[in-house]
Amino acid sequence: MMRIPVDLGKDSYDIIIEKGGISKAGEFFDLKRKVLIVTDSGVPSEYSKAVEAQCSDSVTVILPEGEASKSLNNFEKICHMMLKNNFSREDCVVAVGGGVTGDIAGFAASCYMRGVDFYNIPTTLLSQVDSSVGGKTAVDFCGIKNIVGTFYQPKGVIIDSEVLETLDERQFSCGASEIIKMAAAFDREFFEIIETSCIQDNLEKAIAGALKIKAKVVEEDEKEKGLRKALNFGHTIGHGIESETTLLHGECVAVGMLCMCSPEVRKRIEPVLKREGLATTMAEAVSRGIAEEFDREKLTDVVTEAVMHDKKAEDGIITAVKVDEIGRFRFEKLDKKQISSAIREVLQ
Repeated sequence: MMRIPVDLGKDSYDIIIEKGGISKAGEFFDLKRKVLIVTDSGVPSEYSKAVEAQCSDSVTVILPEGEASKSLNNFEKICHMMLKNNFSREDCVVAVGGGVTGDIAGFAASCYMRGVDFYNIPTTLLSQVDSSVGGKTAVDFCGIKNIVGTFYQPKGVIIDSEVLETLDERQFSCGASEIIKMAAAFDREFFEIIETSCIQDNLEKAIAGALKIKAKVVEEDEKEKGLRKALNFGHTIGHGIESETTLLHGECVAVGMLCMCSPEVRKRIEPVLKREGLATTMAEAVSRGIAEEFDREKLTDVVTEAVMHDKKAEDGIITAVKVDEIGRFRFEKLDKKQISSAIREVLQ
């Protein structure tokens, strides 16, 4: 068992990394009270049932699988379930699922009675190394991702690599994309390790390496005023592509990284992404059947508009994260024309 502390004063918590940890949730979390378990239809039911078995009084909400579930309607459903079952401020919410589940469950926990305890048990590699840590909770609104939300830290997080055994290859690759992103932007030595060996072969070490970076960044910049924005490497273009195509989040981040780094860095990142099963151009994604045929100019235009309407845009300018050498990042302000040019670069 490995414990990674996230030091945020009164909001501090531990990330527990342990194979089989989900079956020990009652040892790490206070479940001797009313517990609302939030999961989704794509998560094997055995995982939420493993948590239920350790609760003295639990209710489970199962949301439909997919990004569309991160809605105000489902937020209302979760809050209604707590109200219906007489949850008080002394009770808690546990998310058992991927990033969508964690985001909406955390948001509901942050709002119900102005905040009840929230625990996260992420079941995808992507959510294990990224969204489960740091306290960003949200729902999508009017077609814009994460536009309504709060910063609300969990009371604890369990990372159980055993649950990844039921994850399909494409979803695993999405998580690998985020690990590569963090290593490339923050830690040269960590990147060199994953550059020379498959993430699957050293899974818990790779997860721990990414989480140590995430924890350190969150400790220094909890509310994303400065340093934490660097975690958006690959996301500026990635979010735009995600909103207009059938690609998954991690696949979009992979493509988004490649147009936000120097040619030298791209030469190193690209083969690692390919090794981990990720497409590095839209044309490759189409040929693999994970994206639909597209008109290059039309898609460039709609993705550009999506990027410019992102919540991070200010007065027609986007602050993007660029990586000119492995382990180092910088911020650069880009206008609409520059964003469009960067997008066209990966829409080959």
